Amino acid sequence: MSKVWFITGAGSGIGAATARAALKAGDRVVASSRNLDKVRNALGDVAGDSLAFVHLDVANEAQAKPAVDAAIEAFGRIDVLVNNAGYSLLGNFEELSTVEIEKLMATNFYGVMHVMHAVLPVMRKQRSGRIINISSLAGIVGFKHCGAYSAAKFAIEGLSASVAHELEPFGIKIVAVEPGFVRTDLLDAHHAKYASNSIEDYAAEGKAEAMWSGYHGTQQGDPAKLGDVLVKIAGMDNPPKQFVAGSDALAVVKPALEARLEELRAYEDLSKSTDGTF
Repeated sequence: MSKVWFITGAGSGIGAATARAALKAGDRVVASSRNLDKVRNALGDVAGDSLAFVHLDVANEAQAKPAVDAAIEAFGRIDVLVNNAGYSLLGNFEELSTVEIEKLMATNFYGVMHVMHAVLPVMRKQRSGRIINISSLAGIVGFKHCGAYSAAKFAIEGLSASVAHELEPFGIKIVAVEPGFVRTDLLDAHHAKYASNSIEDYAAEGKAEAMWSGYHGTQQGDPAKLGDVLVKIAGMDNPPKQFVAGSDALAVVKPALEARLEELRAYEDLSKSTDGTF
């Protein structure tokens, strides 16, 4: 049975690639973006009766329900939600302003919440659905200059893991996808944002832009292949709760989790010492 997908941030990168993969699989897609011209240009060559375009700025809570209503009007249901919209904000934490961080969280985290709030009533009524929240390797492991970005992705991990338990009775599954470096616009000079402030004490470590901009265009992850994998995951009866995408991500995550277990064991007695007696 064909599925109906609702994809945020579908104008480029993982969002556009997933839309293409779903259409290739014979599914229908609602491709949303705050820039409709961008998403139409990205998917114009595959436009047809199985593809609908919807305007949605995920940071604006008031736009979420009308966008979902438009999806229902177009195709009658939503089987798979892909929360993909987001951008990167990089820089030493001290150099990031509260305004910059709050703006990032409005899109990267609250945007996920807004769309989930709008879609969940539809999926509960259907008693079925799949929610794929695009997290990041930075949602598992901390990296220099990624404090704000990681905070949003770690929050997505916690939201996904917790809400998954609440939705099990309704046949709804949540998957947090944690890609490594994928060839998207995330680090493109026109899209990546960097701290507007600078502190001299951090100068010796080099600027965030100098460290991260060089990765753009050289990432080994292929968004088209990831899109194909997400289609496979959406079709699983029991999909993984967390999915690490890319050999580079696996190479970082495995030792990081092993080190965390080793530390937990090293301080096991100290941890137990906080138990009280009755």
